[in-house]
Amino acid sequence: MDIQYFSKYKAIVLEKFFNFVASLNIGKAKWFFIPLFSVLSKSQGLINLNLINYHMENINPKLFSEFPPVTTQAWEEAIKADLKGADYDKKLVWQTIEGFKVKPYYRAEDLENLSFMKTNPGEAPYVRGNKKDNNNWDVRQDIDCNDIAKANKIAVDAVKNGATSIGFKAKEVNTAADMSALLNGIDCTKVKINFISSRSYPQTLDLFLAYLKANNLDASKVYGSINFDPFSYLLTHGDFYTTFENNLVEADYVIKLCAKSLPNFKVITANGHYFHNAGAAIIQELAFTLASANDYLCSLINKGENVDQLTPKFMFSFAVGSNYFMEIAKVRAARLLWAKIVEQYMPASMESMQIFIHNTTSMWNKTVYDPYVNMLRTTTEAMSAAIGGADSITVIPFDEPYKDADDFSSHIARNQQIILKEESYLDKIVDPSAGSYYIENLTDSIAHHAWDLFKKVEEKGGFAEAVKAGFIQNEIEKTAQIRDLEYANRKTTILGTNQYPNPLESMIDQIQEDGEEAVEKPSKYKKLHIYRGSEPFEDLRLATEIFVKEGNKKPAVFLLTYGNLAMRKARATFASNFFGCAGYDIIDNNGFNTAEDGIIAALESKAEIVVICSSDEEYIEIVPVITKALKSADADINVTVAGYPKEQIEEFKVIGVDEFIHVKSNLITTLNAYHEFLGII
Repeated sequence: MDIQYFSKYKAIVLEKFFNFVASLNIGKAKWFFIPLFSVLSKSQGLINLNLINYHMENINPKLFSEFPPVTTQAWEEAIKADLKGADYDKKLVWQTIEGFKVKPYYRAEDLENLSFMKTNPGEAPYVRGNKKDNNNWDVRQDIDCNDIAKANKIAVDAVKNGATSIGFKAKEVNTAADMSALLNGIDCTKVKINFISSRSYPQTLDLFLAYLKANNLDASKVYGSINFDPFSYLLTHGDFYTTFENNLVEADYVIKLCAKSLPNFKVITANGHYFHNAGAAIIQELAFTLASANDYLCSLINKGENVDQLTPKFMFSFAVGSNYFMEIAKVRAARLLWAKIVEQYMPASMESMQIFIHNTTSMWNKTVYDPYVNMLRTTTEAMSAAIGGADSITVIPFDEPYKDADDFSSHIARNQQIILKEESYLDKIVDPSAGSYYIENLTDSIAHHAWDLFKKVEEKGGFAEAVKAGFIQNEIEKTAQIRDLEYANRKTTILGTNQYPNPLESMIDQIQEDGEEAVEKPSKYKKLHIYRGSEPFEDLRLATEIFVKEGNKKPAVFLLTYGNLAMRKARATFASNFFGCAGYDIIDNNGFNTAEDGIIAALESKAEIVVICSSDEEYIEIVPVITKALKSADADINVTVAGYPKEQIEEFKVIGVDEFIHVKSNLITTLNAYHEFLGII
């Protein structure tokens, strides 16, 4: 069946469905079905809008009278009644790590004072994106491989299987032959080429231009970028590669070179993902990235560059994390704020205020253990980027935290984006989140708070001076410490790592060792500490695996369950999760009839740790009996109580209870203490 016939067929089916629904006396259902199919029909381009309008006009007028408007005051009164005196703010208002409050609900009236709501896609300040008729983005695959032949093979395969943009991290491209080998089999006029890492970007561009000329390729049809970002080098190495002045000379050279020979190449990249992957909040990532870009812009304009020629050469690379709606709003807020910054330089063209955004899925929240969960994380992250209107997206393969990506993981990463396009149609609708009371208000809140932080950086003399003073690094470090504590206290869940681990999982033989670390120069300024939030938990698990691999018995935890069924099960489950995070064996039980039966079973198990699981009331009677018996045995046993019976804590400590585990326990420090007891560290 050809496409045209198929489209006509679907149009006929939809029209018959409209007629069917309109004929039914189903009241409220009409209100749902007709608009729903109107949207579907419009997005698929299968049915004339006049047909939709006809059916909308012929809906029973009583339909809308069945839904009288409800005032905000009425909503608030109903909510307060349901709360029954509980604190409204504590129960329903979310205080974000970014430093602002999010209300439990938003209404149309919350959009009234948002100035950007009056603009269309393709109009300044470009909150709604640069494009007017689609939401298409580049499916980019980044290749971290210094073996040129291997990098080329991966790139060619990626292009054959859906990638429209390639990022090369190969540093060893030093000759024309190297460049030719790297790009062999890739049509640079159809695939965007991005050089992410290089010893010398001017040299890389010269070699790239020579390659295009040698192969008779029209450079005006070539799109891509170089990752020229001296500030990122400063943050990650503690000093500039040479000096910032030398960097500006290089920047001036590559800008002029690209303006003449590669008009569609981005030259300056402001890399926000470093901030994110050091634990920064969304506000910090956005504000600091914009501040770094503004420093470049200001410095180059002071050297004689023109703002209208400069801004099209900028690219912004943000990470995108798992805070779904906040990340959508971040992308939109970035466009708003960059337009506001560029406006201050009085560009001749409004289009100079546009921003090119590349999103890379987060590394901060990715894990070594239970790695397939990373696929779920990257899927929601890619969705946030697409809905927010990113211009290109890189999905990091799920296995990257512990090894080089292979064919399977790279294939999955590409297909995640392709599914979002080909099956979810996220590339068809301009600004998909437009009009959402929640996202529009998040966009506004993020923009306001990021702007306030941006101004603080400017007050310190700009981005470079703020880095030299340690302000940027210290602010991010404070946020990272808060996040680390939330992970350790399990206020924030890392599935499979600090909650619901698989204690039988072993990763020690899966981890690929990095190559020799480069010798770093002495650090002149404080470095940005880039890491993953799950690393402290993974270190605990890996220490256990190494301990066992060296010939030691795997530590075992015996759950001595007794008494109240609900409490003993709940606390046994809690203890299983708790010790599973360290990779210990868990010996669970259905419950013992007497404390003595539990003691006998615990001793027979030869477990090094015994956790008493019961209710606080029953602890008064059984904890002294169990503790005395276990401590009197010819074995070094750690006696732990699941829970925190505060009235008996000191008494239990005196009789020999070693530890109490509960919801407020710091998982990292507590498990490290168990490791010390077991001789693992």
